[in-house]
Amino acid sequence: MVTNFRESALHIPVVGATGDEPISCSDRLILSQKCDEINTQSIDSQDEMERKLALVSDPAYVPTMTLNELLDAHFPSFPPIIEGLLYTGTYILAGSAKIGKSFLVAQLAFHVSTGTPLWGYKVNQGTVIYFALEDSFLRLQNRMSRMFSVEGTDEFHFSIIASSLGNGLEAQLTEFIRVHPDTKLVIIDTLQKVRGRSSETFSYSDDYDVISRLKAFTDSSGICLLLVHHTRKQAAEDRFDLISGTTGLMGCADGAILLQKATRTDLCATLDIVGRDQPDQRLHLRKDPDTLRWILDHAETELWKQPPDPLVEQIASILTEEHPSWEGSAAELAMLLDDEVQPNVLTRRLNVKSGNLLAEYGIIYQHKRSRTGSHIRLMKQPV
Repeated sequence: MVTNFRESALHIPVVGATGDEPISCSDRLILSQKCDEINTQSIDSQDEMERKLALVSDPAYVPTMTLNELLDAHFPSFPPIIEGLLYTGTYILAGSAKIGKSFLVAQLAFHVSTGTPLWGYKVNQGTVIYFALEDSFLRLQNRMSRMFSVEGTDEFHFSIIASSLGNGLEAQLTEFIRVHPDTKLVIIDTLQKVRGRSSETFSYSDDYDVISRLKAFTDSSGICLLLVHHTRKQAAEDRFDLISGTTGLMGCADGAILLQKATRTDLCATLDIVGRDQPDQRLHLRKDPDTLRWILDHAETELWKQPPDPLVEQIASILTEEHPSWEGSAAELAMLLDDEVQPNVLTRRLNVKSGNLLAEYGIIYQHKRSRTGSHIRLMKQPV
């Protein structure tokens, strides 16, 4: 009797090449699907099946993807939280003490929870939870009312307590997202409060490990986690080397935001932003002395925008309010587009551009492959 591949004990590594950074859920899913394909392939003999089972069950086995398989795969994509500023992943927001970091993250949270543009940047609305671990509810009430008057929203949540990392924090975040599945942003103010160790001295591996564990959570949940942190007093050639701790923090994080002022009493500040999924930016801000909100004075460089893609525009024109979805094969879609592109090439282009379809037009792209061919589904995201 031939053993079913799904019932065999498969060994899929849970860390990346460094041995520290976890593989995301979408990457793990792709690797699992590739292993499943071996099970669905025609196998001529019992010996051949046993050979393949032995191969993938070997702890030394490394699942790989060819370039063709990589291009044929469709990875789930998530729209930006704040286009050009915040994307899904783990970010560090650092600045010196009492510079205005908490006011800045509260402002970011308010705009995400209400979906209102921030400094001209497009915001994708979603639920936010702000762990203000150095504040009281009274102080938060005074701060929020001064910043936003009495304008409220049920999508902006506050907590002044949290468990430490490895001792309940992950469970708390998981439960909150289960109850609020539209969560887009989690803010922890400050990182030191949830590190779980009282020592002020951390090694590179300690710093890398704490961000790696938090990054594993954001990769699996598709949210943005913003960690408020401090800067050191020593000067540094690279501005981001001012972030307190070792380079392990920056090395593992998906992005970093640095808030700086020339003097503590200055109302003007610079905001430097770097990230894996965005261009580097420097924004010049000034604080409104009445509301204490940060106002954009000017951006040092214009935000790069991806040029329009004719294919994305064509796909977007197919879906209307009367017909908000479409399903069929890649060949049928190519015929509908009146495009001479080959179906397999069209599918690959859509795999790559699915994030643009979602971010620019709110169109969800789904692609499934089976023995009979590929099946594509396009649908407008519910408003």
